[in-house]
Order: sequence, then structure tokens, then C-alpha cells
Amino acid sequence: MKRIFLLAASALVFAACTPAPETPAPAPATAVVETPVETPPPVMAPTSDMITPQGWGPLRIGMTLDEVTAALGPDANPNSVGGADPEACDEFRPQNAPEGILVMIESGKLTRVSLIEMSPLKSDKGLGIGDTAETVKTAYGPAAQVGPHKYQDAPAEYITVWEGGPRTEPYVQDEAARGLLYEIDGTGKVGAVRAGGPSIQYVEGCA
Repeated sequence: MKRIFLLAASALVFAACTPAPETPAPAPATAVVETPVETPPPVMAPTSDMITPQGWGPLRIGMTLDEVTAALGPDANPNSVGGADPEACDEFRPQNAPEGILVMIESGKLTRVSLIEMSPLKSDKGLGIGDTAETVKTAYGPAAQVGPHKYQDAPAEYITVWEGGPRTEPYVQDEAARGLLYEIDGTGKVGAVRAGGPSIQYVEGCA
């Protein structure tokens, strides 16, 4: 009986000395990280040196004359005659545009951008003044439409490439049409590049 009492007492002492199990600390609340709202960068005008059916650099077909002037300045030579009726159609080089680039304004809207002389600018295929007609035709393949030059004999010709593929009408009048025209001179090389709407088909400035 004494032994049982001692065992019970030992058990009580052991229980008193054994530390109580710790209550697990509550998990820390998950911090809500707010993602800062990024302000989208301002839309910048294209600065590429490539001329495309949609224009060049800050110039986009369909811009108003005021927008063209704001982008590249006024006519660099206001005393020159760009068209028989400048109010209806005018062609000029903006004051701050590179040499060898012309814009055509019809009824107050930009309809064409042209590369002339020895402009170093290139088309979106990397083609420009001085490239051969064969190089242009190879670059565009079946999309290139070839027509005779109005004033010069072959190898002079026009190579026209319309967005969306070749056009079937003999003269495109769709104002929404966009394309590039490479004018090939008598040496068989590109003498001018015109980009924009139906006005790329004009062969004498505004006509």
C-alpha cells in the first residue's frame, strides 16, 4: 500500500514538473501587397526611317495640314509651286523633314509621302532610291504589280504594291487603299518611292 502511495506521489511530482504544451501562436495575417498602378507611357510618334503605306516617321496618311505642320514644320519653300491649285492639292517638303522627302496635301489632308532624289530613307522592305527593279520585284513577289512608265521607255516602269494584295481595277479610287509605288527610271533603278492612298498613282505631282 505504501508503494502505491509513493508511485502516485511520484506521478504527481512528475506532472507538476512537466511544462504544459505551448499553445501555437496564431499565424500572422497575410499582408495584402497592393500592386502600384502603372501609368502607361505616352504614345510616341514612330521615329523609324522606314517609309510604309501608312506614312513615314511622325507622318500618317490622313493627317490634317495643321498636324503635318506641327510635326515637321511648314513648307520649306513656300514660294515654289507645288500644284496648280494649292487649295485642292499641294506638294512640298516640310521645313524640318529630311532632304528628299515630300508630302502631298489634298483638300487639307495628307494623302502621300514621297522619296525623291538621293534620299537615304528606305521602305519597309529596306528598299530605296537606287535599288534595281528586279530587287523590288523579288522582294514583293506576286504582290508587285508592274505597269509601263508614262513618259519613258523600258526598262522604266512603275511597280505598285497595295496592302491586302494586287488590285484588279485599272485605277484605284478607294480612299481607304494604301500602298507603295516604286518609280523605275530609264536605268532600271528606283528613282522615286511614293507611299499612301490612291494619289501614289499620280505621275505629275498633283495629277
